[in-house]
Amino acid sequence: MERRIIFLDIDGTLTEPGRNEPPESAAEAVRRARERGHCVFLCTGRNYDMLLPLLNYGFDGVVASSGGYIEFGRAILYDCPMTGKQQERAMRILRERGIYCTVECMDGSYTDEGFKEYLRAHASQAGYSDLLRWREQIEESLHIRPMREYRGQPVYKIVVMSPSKEAFTEAGELLAADFDLCIQEENRNGFTGAEIVNRQFDKGRAVKRVCEYLGVPLNASVAIGDSMNDKEMLETAGLSICMGNGSEALKRLADDVCPSVREDGIYHAFRKHQLI
Repeated sequence: MERRIIFLDIDGTLTEPGRNEPPESAAEAVRRARERGHCVFLCTGRNYDMLLPLLNYGFDGVVASSGGYIEFGRAILYDCPMTGKQQERAMRILRERGIYCTVECMDGSYTDEGFKEYLRAHASQAGYSDLLRWREQIEESLHIRPMREYRGQPVYKIVVMSPSKEAFTEAGELLAADFDLCIQEENRNGFTGAEIVNRQFDKGRAVKRVCEYLGVPLNASVAIGDSMNDKEMLETAGLSICMGNGSEALKRLADDVCPSVREDGIYHAFRKHQLI
């Protein structure tokens, strides 16, 4: 049996977005795949602190912060936070344009309280109170703390919410030399949500780094994701699978589409492709 290296996104793939408990079927699939000798990695945009609860389910390694930090067992394979200069310039450009920021560090994430204050001030407008409840729920489930508690730790990624798409586009142009900007959502209230990610890494390059370290050819790798921030990962892996609840654009790129996260998609994908 050929040894496979399996890379699983978390939010929308292994779990429902913002949750820390995979379906029992997914946990069983991971356990059985490892028993057969396959390696299973979490490969996520989450920082290390956000993914910690999922390590209880048994994984061989972690790709965190969209590829900025890679760990196999106790070995650190890659560690690339922003430089102080990059971080300072990025935060200045974003804040000058009224864009709300969440900085993601190894030990936690820290967010501008101004975003929730803005939503509260506009609570009478349609959709704003729902967006506020969603934001508060995400911050609680992923242990996102207020920016006043940030103490200068190295930053791996900045997640932003911009009330103006024009402001976000302008910031993106100024930051383009150092960072990729991946838009996550554009909701009906006019907000643009995105990730600011260092050009030195992405999930696809993380797949290559892991396979090279373990001496496994790329064609023996499997990647499963649901959104366009998984694009490079799916393009790099030997077998690419998109969740049924995933982006239509990503489905077109993938080799296969499995059922949704609510329909035991991970388990069905593992069975179909003989990983268990």
